[in-house]
Amino acid sequence: MEKFAFIIHPLDVRDVARKFPFTRYLPERWVESAFRLVPPMRVSHITGVKTPYGEAEGWFVACPLTARQMVELPEDFVLERIIQAGRVAERLGAGIVGLGAFTSVVGDAGITVAKNLNIAVTTGNSYTVATAIEGTKEAARLMGHDLRRAHIVVLGATGSIGRVCALMLAREATRMTLVARDKSRLEQVASKILYETGLAVTITSDVKKALRTAQVVIAVTSAVDTLIGPEDLLPGAVVCDVSRPRNVSRQVAEQRDDVLVIEGGVVEVPGEVNFNFNFGFPPGTAYACMSETMILALEKRYENFSLGRDITIEQVEEISALAKKHGFKLAGLRSFERAIDPREIERIRARAESRLNALGEQQLVGVAP
Repeated sequence: MEKFAFIIHPLDVRDVARKFPFTRYLPERWVESAFRLVPPMRVSHITGVKTPYGEAEGWFVACPLTARQMVELPEDFVLERIIQAGRVAERLGAGIVGLGAFTSVVGDAGITVAKNLNIAVTTGNSYTVATAIEGTKEAARLMGHDLRRAHIVVLGATGSIGRVCALMLAREATRMTLVARDKSRLEQVASKILYETGLAVTITSDVKKALRTAQVVIAVTSAVDTLIGPEDLLPGAVVCDVSRPRNVSRQVAEQRDDVLVIEGGVVEVPGEVNFNFNFGFPPGTAYACMSETMILALEKRYENFSLGRDITIEQVEEISALAKKHGFKLAGLRSFERAIDPREIERIRARAESRLNALGEQQLVGVAP
């Protein structure tokens, strides 16, 4: 049986309570300070991953730092904790370890971690891109958007996931805006897109301005706080939020019934998988990054795969083919931890069309002589 491990960490203090319920009664800063001193640990044994081509078992290993700590603490300290978690995976017998959430973002996106371990490492970003693109295309279709005519915005376009998403969508798009903080890196991505696809994209660091006219959005930044609020989106907008913590505020779900926000990278795992740990997903489903780690183990591909910030389209296509071979697939469309079916999307689309028509009428009245 093939063996893998996946490193997880609490996105915030509330996630610590999933494993240690008593912490919900303590001040958040106390919990963060205490768990900064706690060494990485095995959290659960993962069983039941089975396809016609093999079986695998694995483990969740926790690196007990919150997302905020991953960003704010010294990089060397955080990297050493991630490496320690990888060594726990080694001792458990894993042949490959996946880096979850912010453990895949810190430093050089897994390269240093891989150099310090004796097992293979992947961030899972290739399959995350594949499922994000697949989910975005399906959501856009259901909302009546043609990607060849829609204004597509990629938030976090200079990151390893955002960059490849932009490159792949640019094959179909005619209007695209890339958003990130670093202008020089944005220009590099824009130049690559122009060279490979012929599409001249717009670049900006102004999130709000970019969203104002966006019809399709992929959000994949490493921001700790939300970036997209209910006032930022057009009626009918489709947002694929790949980031954890989320880039989209929960207020969008509460106040905007005319936009569609989907979660990126939710995958149905073949077999009767039991994670023996509640990370907030329905039974039998996992993040795409977790799934990539399982797929590589099932293939006996104990080699570094999605590392660094230059994930290629070829890697995305390769892992997509392997996922299909083993029966991993997109687990429908989900929005803020719940399934969303085509009938609900039809209602969202109808409300959006009504409001867009009303906005058009208002504009006509405003310019009438």
